[in-house]
Amino acid sequence: MTPAEETAPDRFWLYVAGATIALVGVILMVKLSENEKYDPIIQQQNEEMARMNIRVVQ
Repeated sequence: MTPAEETAPDRFWLYVAGATIALVGVILMVKLSENEKYDPIIQQQNEEMARMNIRVVQ
């Protein structure tokens, strides 16, 4: 080994941590975009439930 190789720090775990953080960030972004995609459907279901929740007074 040359002296330059001996003094170079091992950054393997730093790269693993960076890749893991990036992967978690991508997964969260995908999940949040899927939630936004279904928001109009959920709103429509809530409106239908509000209309169906009519009490009849006798």
